[in-house]
Amino acid sequence: MTTDRIIETPACVAEGAAWLAEQDRRFGDALMLTGPLPLRRKPDGFAQLLSAIVSQQVSVASANAIWNRLQQANLAGPRKILRASDDDLRAVGLSRQKIRYARALAEARIDFKGLRGRETEDVIAELTQVSGIGVWTAEIYAMFSLGRADVFAPGDLALQEAARLLFDLPARPKERELRQMAEDWSPWRSVAARLLWAYYHVAKDREGIR
Repeated sequence: MTTDRIIETPACVAEGAAWLAEQDRRFGDALMLTGPLPLRRKPDGFAQLLSAIVSQQVSVASANAIWNRLQQANLAGPRKILRASDDDLRAVGLSRQKIRYARALAEARIDFKGLRGRETEDVIAELTQVSGIGVWTAEIYAMFSLGRADVFAPGDLALQEAARLLFDLPARPKERELRQMAEDWSPWRSVAARLLWAYYHVAKDREGIR
């Protein structure tokens, strides 16, 4: 059984945000600008990871359109993916590479219910064995679909830029540097991520970042 704290309600997020603000006044300053942080919990399971694959390297609008076509064609489940022809999957908008990734995910036969009780490191290790699922995707899944309170995604460019702005760094931190920084935000790294994402949007609006 996992020992990781699970974020289940907005009160959990608020608790983490208060802890972060107490640890570092800059988080407190950011929280004053962003206001209460969102829960952002999502369902877990095959469909969430398939949706992440669909979203890779395309715009949000394109990803939504492809996902809607997949659902309308009843192709969002593992058995449906395996039974579908390449032509069927291309018809809804999947590229050759994403068809390969979708089939790899279906063939992996991941025990998604079992992941709920496993340590975050084990979850990420298992998910990243699947072609098309990188560390960032696995961390985001652990953060939002499994609700883990102490996972971060330092490869995220918005988090990197938000950290540069909030901590007045000379340059955007690379993934390894940001991962090391985030160690100070344990056991609430998932809330730190929520706060940095929210702060990024505030800073972008205020400073005209595009």
